[in-house]
Amino acid sequence: MRSGWYPSGQRDTEGRLRYYAGRFPLVEADASYYALPRQEVSRTWADRTPAGFTFDVKAFSLLTGHPTRQAVMPKRLPADTRDDGVLDEVWARFAEGVEPLRTAGRLGSLLFQFPPWLRPGARAERILARTARRTAGWPVAVEFRHPDWWRAEQADHTCTTLARHGMTAVGVDMAQGLAASLPPLTPVTSPRLAVVRFHGRSTSWGRGSKEERFRHGYSESELAEWLPRVRALSEQAERVHLLFNNCCGDASVRAAEQMVHLLHADRPDT
Repeated sequence: MRSGWYPSGQRDTEGRLRYYAGRFPLVEADASYYALPRQEVSRTWADRTPAGFTFDVKAFSLLTGHPTRQAVMPKRLPADTRDDGVLDEVWARFAEGVEPLRTAGRLGSLLFQFPPWLRPGARAERILARTARRTAGWPVAVEFRHPDWWRAEQADHTCTTLARHGMTAVGVDMAQGLAASLPPLTPVTSPRLAVVRFHGRSTSWGRGSKEERFRHGYSESELAEWLPRVRALSEQAERVHLLFNNCCGDASVRAAEQMVHLLHADRPDT
């Protein structure tokens, strides 16, 4: 992110990370969605952040069934989401690239954000089972983007399935009333971790450009709506990760700062 939030003299890659890590305890790294992570980069991230700082790392696109450019694939491996052998090899390389963060105690979770065309059913159950097999022993959080996963008649089964696989369910905040809208639920499927991703409330979700989909500046009242939900999550899970994905300009860090302020005001003893 290149924005006015970072002070002059701390706008290179290292300066931005150190400045950010001095103000927040958590960051979501999404570069790993677009290209497989490298060990040396993960090691550098760990070296440049203080003890206790946590990275939630987004899974590589092929691992979640998204279209993937052949140019970012390892040599001789096709970008084929139907081939379990290819996916096993890609997972092995992804895990190798992230391992320095886990070794350093800096890995919060691996975010598997599945595409909006993956709806509940036998095929999705098989995909989740294979994902659980590959990622056994790793902390995995799952975000579904098809609304059917969290409709009243399906939600309990969704929670049961994720809990059986030891996966954290990701709740979301987004604009309501759209065909692609997911409700602001806060399911807890793992006692270790609860996650909420704030996508912004743009009505262009599911259509338009990336900037149009994620352009939203949260108001204090919009964030305050989440305080009771966050309190409830903290009573059910050891840790709660709140991640802001309204990534135009400095909107995400401004919203994160505001949320930190609201949480401290809501619980002045913490």
